[in-house]
Amino acid sequence: MKQETLKDKVVIITGATSGIGEACAKVFGKTGAIVVITGRNPEKLKFTSEQLLKQGVKVTPIHADASSEADTKRMVELTLEKHGRIDILINNAGITMRALFQDLDLEVFKKVMDTNFWGTVYATKHALPEILKTKGTIIGISSINGFRGTPARTAYTASKFAINGFFDALRTEVMNQGVHVLVASPGFTASNIRNSALTANGSTQGQSPRDESKMMTSEEVAKEILNATLKHKRDLILTTQGKMAVFVNKWFPGLMDTIVYNQMAKEKDSPFH
Repeated sequence: MKQETLKDKVVIITGATSGIGEACAKVFGKTGAIVVITGRNPEKLKFTSEQLLKQGVKVTPIHADASSEADTKRMVELTLEKHGRIDILINNAGITMRALFQDLDLEVFKKVMDTNFWGTVYATKHALPEILKTKGTIIGISSINGFRGTPARTAYTASKFAINGFFDALRTEVMNQGVHVLVASPGFTASNIRNSALTANGSTQGQSPRDESKMMTSEEVAKEILNATLKHKRDLILTTQGKMAVFVNKWFPGLMDTIVYNQMAKEKDSPFH
């Protein structure tokens, strides 16, 4: 499939006011697709929408919180009112956390699951009837954490494992109905998700504990997602480190426990110190 085939196709991207979501809006928008972007913060949503318009992207902003089923249902209804169809859904909205489970307030765990997992379920449920009609694509933005758990990221890891399982089952349900289901698993990406990570009590971390200068950029990730969409790929696992992590964890899980522990212990302000 060529990029031109996306011209005037309607692409919904949840959580698209920054990071991978915003980059996907730009990259998919530049193919000629109409992008519908959502976000919880109306000011950020307005700003992102204006920036995309300046770059020639056809964009419709919808103020919506991914963790709210009512907001998500309204997102689908407004998209259909304005554009009459849905061709691609990119479930991108997500938050992360950083704290040992023994210290973690369970409300933080619930908040992460509500946005990352339930947000994906709500959007997919309400958009699916239209995507079945258009024989379109559903994309889940997962993570290497969907294959291998990371200490101090229990809630985030659980949400990504849940997303992977959900899409495995759904993909099989719709495989003979012309719907493409892609699970994209970026490795460490230079985005603001770690800056806004929740701590044990739900406050914001404020600063990434990792050096982001050598990470894949959000736009590089978005281009890979576009390419995988056009090629109707089933899975997309990004970065050499990410591919190695999935491989080693599959065949040498005990060794991976030690590697992951040692890696996380080196992080700035590591809870293992």
